[in-house]
Amino acid sequence: MDAHAVHAYFTQLQAEIVAALERADGKPFRTDAWQRAEGGGGVTRVTEDGALFERGGVNFSHVMGSALPPSATATRPQLAGQPWQAMGVSLVLHPRNPYCPTVHLNVRFFSAQDTWWFGGGMDLTPFYGFEDDARHFHARCKAALDPFGDDYYPRFKAWCDRYFHLKHRAEPRGIGGVFFDDLAERDFDFSFRLARSVGDAFLPAYLPILERRKATPFGERQRQFQLYRRGRYVEFNLVYDRGTLFGLQSGGRTESILMSMPPQAAWRYDWKPEPGSPEEKLYTDFLRPRDWA
Repeated sequence: MDAHAVHAYFTQLQAEIVAALERADGKPFRTDAWQRAEGGGGVTRVTEDGALFERGGVNFSHVMGSALPPSATATRPQLAGQPWQAMGVSLVLHPRNPYCPTVHLNVRFFSAQDTWWFGGGMDLTPFYGFEDDARHFHARCKAALDPFGDDYYPRFKAWCDRYFHLKHRAEPRGIGGVFFDDLAERDFDFSFRLARSVGDAFLPAYLPILERRKATPFGERQRQFQLYRRGRYVEFNLVYDRGTLFGLQSGGRTESILMSMPPQAAWRYDWKPEPGSPEEKLYTDFLRPRDWA
């Protein structure tokens, strides 16, 4: 196990992604370095009110503690009370244009005593669905995993579909992507290379979609639907998201943990889209598991 190499890769990945997003938006990201009292710290890179991004955050954290919180020991009770360290890069981008999808990426590494594992993935949350975008995003996810074995993409795609599901709404958060956790397969080098491949696939998976949709005209109807669907994003992050729960339970930095929240969201009582509308098409054609790749 080489935690120093993981740390170096994660900080490099954060820098490369932020530089690309700054070029796309034309606005620099704010840098907010922070320390955690129990141990460790991180660097939050965030932008708000940009031409392209209404809010975006790319967070690196490396934290440690004396006892793993419940969210990390549910499947490993033998590690309860053990010292630990966790590091990773997590980002969420909320574009201003409703035709540009929200996106999430996370790659992370945990270790406690002699036990270690990687986790992460990326997923796309459109407000208005485009098949070209869905196929492109999933093709990039598949290409990142295919070198490691034919079973990884279908397994991690299905895991993503299960994970990013709002049980209380009986609907998915978006069109998925890939998700994995507790990855400690073969050896450290294999698992680390796989995690790097997922992280490196993010920019080519997302930026072409952003470029295609960023100039699409929109009006108040599209904006209101975007805000309504963002409410689902908030619900998932606060109720189900493992990273959010781990961060809050482990005494993490609240501002950095909640940077994933959209700056504005809305809820409507028992709202239904008009039959035959583009809004209904999101539900009928996109918010269901499909073999996009």
